Amino acid sequence: MSGALLVVATPIGNLSDLSPRVGEALGKADVVLAEDTRRTRTLLAHLGLHTPLESFDAHKEREAAGRIVERIRGGARVALVTDAGTPGLSDPGGLLVRAVREAGLAVSPIPGPSAVAAAMSVAGADDGRFRFEGFLPRKGGERGRRLASIRDAEVPVVLFESPQRVGRTLRELAQAGGPTRGGLVCRELTKVHEEIASGTLESLADRFAGEVLGEVTLVVLPAASGGGGAVAAAGPDPAKLAARLIGEGLAPSRVARMLEDFCGLSHNEAYRIALGSGTEPRPSGRG
Repeated sequence: MSGALLVVATPIGNLSDLSPRVGEALGKADVVLAEDTRRTRTLLAHLGLHTPLESFDAHKEREAAGRIVERIRGGARVALVTDAGTPGLSDPGGLLVRAVREAGLAVSPIPGPSAVAAAMSVAGADDGRFRFEGFLPRKGGERGRRLASIRDAEVPVVLFESPQRVGRTLRELAQAGGPTRGGLVCRELTKVHEEIASGTLESLADRFAGEVLGEVTLVVLPAASGGGGAVAAAGPDPAKLAARLIGEGLAPSRVARMLEDFCGLSHNEAYRIALGSGTEPRPSGRG
């Protein structure tokens, strides 16, 4: 058999979702590249396979890509897996796939379970269109810009989030999209304790404010009008927000950082508005 890179999707929780084709691909591979070799070793043991394993995570992808391309050029069949789901979707793999394709070598997908597709299948979307955002940045202006982009989306947006940050992210999504914006929290999909909760982003933020256990996929539904304009109006006006915060005694530098986070402004624009608000009279307190 000629060399190839096999991009193999593995179960997101329930091993019964393994397809015969996945077992065949992993069994015939010369090596399996795994994000976490311990987890993948358990999967191979379940299949009764002893295919050699090599660690392949985001930190090793760039330096290992060239070496792996040469192995495939020499005839090796290399299987790429992630801890759960499909490689390349918020997991390592994209850079390697691109390198193999640019070398003129074969890349073959072995499809299977996906948290993205599973969440969208229970979202009740009208026409099946959606956008996948992966993980949001943890902080800074880029996080604010991504939140603003989700706020204005005309299709459902699927996100991954850490269990430790679900409550915070839902709260910020509710602040950006308005109190009536709808969404879903899909927790532990396909597993024994699967939970799919729907409601407004505000109610979901209240429900999942504490500790959340397991893997989480979020779906932010579009505004009821189907467009981004009505939703955008629900977001804070940067100048008014800055004036209010300055009036409450916050330093312009602090206000600028808040504008970056919550309004998606650039660093320079946020500081311009914050400094401008500092010269305005303080609110009288009578509304």
